Amino acid sequence: MTKNKNELFIGRLGRDPELKYTRKLKPVCHLAVGINESDKAEWKKVVVWGEQAELCKTHLKKGQSVFVQGQIKEQSYINKKGEDQSYLEVNASLVGFTNL
Repeated sequence: MTKNKNELFIGRLGRDPELKYTRKLKPVCHLAVGINESDKAEWKKVVVWGEQAELCKTHLKKGQSVFVQGQIKEQSYINKKGEDQSYLEVNASLVGFTNL
């Protein structure tokens, strides 16, 4: 896992937030945020931790506009075929939204 750079963007949620808890009962919420780039959407995987994760689950829903600030991290794993795979996700330090 390598850290790349800071990210700052506004987009819309592609699905309702998914809240889970680690074995040590730390809340973690996963968001899929779509950003319009000309004619197609670019999707960002966003991870939110702690109290902010629980607030995201409580107050956000699919289609809502959100502001995200955080660090991009490259995650890697070995798939079922034994091949190395990787993807980028944003480890959010701040998620902003309105209830308008």
